[in-house]
Amino acid sequence: MIAFPFSVFSQDEAPTVQELNDFFNTQTYIVLDPNPTSSYNIRLKEMIKNSWDITDYEFIERNEFEEMKSNPDHFFLIPNFVVFERDKTKVRYRFLSLLKGDRKNNLRQMTSLSALPLSYRQVDEDYWVYKLDVVVRFMQRHLENMKQDSDIIEEDLDYYEKNLEDIKDKTLYLIEDELAEEVNTREKIEEYYPFPFKLVSRDELKKAIKEKREDVVFLHKVGPQGTRRRSRCYKILMGIKDAKMYYYDYHTIKKGRRPDGLLAKDLRKIKTKAEGGIFIF
Repeated sequence: MIAFPFSVFSQDEAPTVQELNDFFNTQTYIVLDPNPTSSYNIRLKEMIKNSWDITDYEFIERNEFEEMKSNPDHFFLIPNFVVFERDKTKVRYRFLSLLKGDRKNNLRQMTSLSALPLSYRQVDEDYWVYKLDVVVRFMQRHLENMKQDSDIIEEDLDYYEKNLEDIKDKTLYLIEDELAEEVNTREKIEEYYPFPFKLVSRDELKKAIKEKREDVVFLHKVGPQGTRRRSRCYKILMGIKDAKMYYYDYHTIKKGRRPDGLLAKDLRKIKTKAEGGIFIF
């Protein structure tokens, strides 16, 4: 496939209350992949038409984005590649970001109102594109939450771990190859996680997302997925029907000790917080 041709370094600057208000009072430009046959484009167009409800919107092409990005009155929902400045491996992650135009016409300086990792750059879109509906619906709710409570603007996404107290009433869908070896079977998982869960295939998860299953929370894991590049492994739990985030964390992959996958430590932390406790490493 043709990769999204954007490359930026991550930035920590949070949006202002005024920038959030400006976003809600204007149109959002949805930037498409330059490959017209991309599964991303097909899925995104369908999802936006069915689920985007917080602003007016318009789909635009890559060349249009280049012409418009210097206008600070414009906001863009865009797939971009993120490189973390302190990461010596210089791995590129594919994020979905909501960016504000910048007069200096510099992508690196554009304010990010919201961003969520989708995959490593080299990972095939079959591993992540079917999750777009949930990701974008969560981003909308997150923007609304920040608008209603400005204190959330300065919070990391682990703010949403407060939702873990509700996970006991959900079924956690896990895919075996997204789990560390220490928790990749039913018996091993049960040692750390006492709540309902199910080991599923990607097709089963795709079906649950398509049906918008109310009772299901799933793991969105972002890692190298068999590629040679190894850096961060993101572990995110998201509800399908409600598009809630329940858990957000990442670790740096190290052979043996911290593999590419959900760890036993994650399950211990999820269990502890779901029961109202304080997790101690």
